[in-house]
Amino acid sequence: MRSFPVTILAALLLSTAAADSRSEEVSAGGKPNIVVFLVDDMGLMDTSVPFLTDEDGNPEIHPLNEFYRTPGIARLAATGTRFSQFYAMSVCSPTRVSIMNGQTSARHTTTQFIKPENKNTGTLGPRAWKWEGFVEGDITLPALLREVGYRTIHAGKAHFGPNGSFASDPTNLGFDINIGGCAYGQPGSYYGTDHFGWAKKGREKRAVPGLEKYHGKDIFLTEALTLEINKAITEAVEEEKPFFAYMSHYAVHTPFQSDERFARNYSDVGKKSLGAYATLIEGMDKSLNDMLDHLEELGVAENTLVMFLGDNGSDAPAGGTHDIASSAPLRAKKGTHYEGGMRVPFIASWAKPDPENAFQKERPIPSGVINSTDIGVVYDVFTTALDVAGGDYGNHVVDGIDLTPVFSSATGSTSSREFLMHFPHSHRSSYFTAFRKGDWKLIYHYDKPSGPSDDKVELFNLSEDRNESFNLVLSNPEKLREMMEAMKAALEESGAQLPLSKDGGEPHLPSLH
Repeated sequence: MRSFPVTILAALLLSTAAADSRSEEVSAGGKPNIVVFLVDDMGLMDTSVPFLTDEDGNPEIHPLNEFYRTPGIARLAATGTRFSQFYAMSVCSPTRVSIMNGQTSARHTTTQFIKPENKNTGTLGPRAWKWEGFVEGDITLPALLREVGYRTIHAGKAHFGPNGSFASDPTNLGFDINIGGCAYGQPGSYYGTDHFGWAKKGREKRAVPGLEKYHGKDIFLTEALTLEINKAITEAVEEEKPFFAYMSHYAVHTPFQSDERFARNYSDVGKKSLGAYATLIEGMDKSLNDMLDHLEELGVAENTLVMFLGDNGSDAPAGGTHDIASSAPLRAKKGTHYEGGMRVPFIASWAKPDPENAFQKERPIPSGVINSTDIGVVYDVFTTALDVAGGDYGNHVVDGIDLTPVFSSATGSTSSREFLMHFPHSHRSSYFTAFRKGDWKLIYHYDKPSGPSDDKVELFNLSEDRNESFNLVLSNPEKLREMMEAMKAALEESGAQLPLSKDGGEPHLPSLH
């Protein structure tokens, strides 16, 4: 048996004692730390961890789960609760604004991804949509958390506003620290040898700012961001400040550049871009694992709530846009009105479960659970984080709920909850509203001819047809009318901006005629 010198052993014991003391001290009189770990373009099936269940509630393994390698996500899932039915907006900026202000995109009106250089409204899109994302005076999650004593840290992709706007700088939104965040939503390059885009011809306008110390080094962007956010977390802990760490990876967005640390795991993948995408997933997963390790090393894991999620459906380079392929068994991918474009992974967990921890006693999260009945939405992150932190959003209207009672089944089911996904612009799926209520989902296409038989409207029962293959409009006229009325009420209540009619007329609420 190997023995340690007495001095080293004593140092280790002192370090452990200090960490335990810090944990007890924070639990006794402080606030819990909060980590939001957001992955760009990661869909529900882009992981080795199953999020779907069979009819008996058992984990359901699919081929994509066997393709990806995500031990960090598996680690977090083992200690927490994951949702099978967690929704985001179908593209990135609307989701990111929803996380920051707790509202659905129809209400906050940043309904399209924000193109940094010019307003990408679309031919029929509403001209007054909030391209600037946030303006001075808007309510934001980090600003509210800062008011109750939190150190607020942003790392990675921001994409909250266009070039030169108020929202292009995360520190204007309440973040004390900004690591690499700016107006655009993809990196010029993931490679430090390319200076993350600054040294790559043609990619300078998307180069990641503020990471000059890594320029020229053989390091991947995902790793550099992880090192920097861990350093910022260390500083907050040393100053005995509760922290809100928003780890918002550029991965796994294009460009699909291979993270060579993991390339050997996908050497037999025929499609080069798909292999590269898988390495981006695995690199992001290592980042999660490294952050969890760091929280334990600092002695604050028991006091840290982690919420892991994606910002829209998968953009894996496999299959057509609306096929059952890249998100199988779900249909379609990012930017669409089908489940593969809107359903994302979500896990909530205390970074290190401890049944004796005061925060965890107050807000328990069951370990290893797949919640396949309740519906969660990205704007719930806002409300959950604020309620956990003891913050207050005053008269600010929110669509989110605190999910912590749902984790422990302390409240009634949210399985009949409504979800409104409004996209009055042109993209992969264009000019639509998708509306879910209970097991039923309605999709209304504004740019198609009137009449229920010509794909103007799609109606699905997701409990029986989760891959959205059978349009039930003609066979369920009563349910169609019920869903149409509920969707119109949701649009009116949120003050949604509607697309223009093709003939140049005024926008109008959805109708079957």
